[in-house]
Amino acid sequence: MERITWDQYFMAQSHLLALRSTCPRLSVGATIVREKRIIAGGYNGSISGAEHCIDKGCYIRDNHCVRTIHAEINALLQCAKYGIPTDGADIYITHFPCLQCTKAIIQSGIKNVYYASDYKNDPYAMQLLEQAGVGVVQVPFDKSKIDFLKDEKFQLAVDLLNKLREMGADEKELSLFEEQVKKLFDPET
Repeated sequence: MERITWDQYFMAQSHLLALRSTCPRLSVGATIVREKRIIAGGYNGSISGAEHCIDKGCYIRDNHCVRTIHAEINALLQCAKYGIPTDGADIYITHFPCLQCTKAIIQSGIKNVYYASDYKNDPYAMQLLEQAGVGVVQVPFDKSKIDFLKDEKFQLAVDLLNKLREMGADEKELSLFEEQVKKLFDPET
């Protein structure tokens, strides 16, 4: 088994956080890290105690949902709430930060932004990050590494192959599909 890198580890944490998102438009997670230790995390969703978009629908103004707070801001506010300094820390985000989050990241003293996916990358945000000396690194991340339905998907593939076998499908062709299923779900075989 190959050990994942620190960047992949923290990006995986951000993707796990994104699974808590209550935004049906885009699930985002953010993890703030200092010296290889997680100090805060956040996901996009409504403020504590408020209605969630997944329950009530998005509240759109000027093409933006105003019901939600972004993952990066949630993570930064968690640090503020508990008195954890962010100066010199890194942030790992599932998607490139919007302009408002970029400004908050810079103001909080974050030194590096790591993100997995491009998402409406604002050229002015990039310019601000560069001017502030904040490093920006895209970390490729395979979301399938965090698949809580892997066993169910494997069983579905097996069931489909068995059904095809019952229906009289060519055994030689089925054995090729079975090999592909094995490689897909257990690459080390």
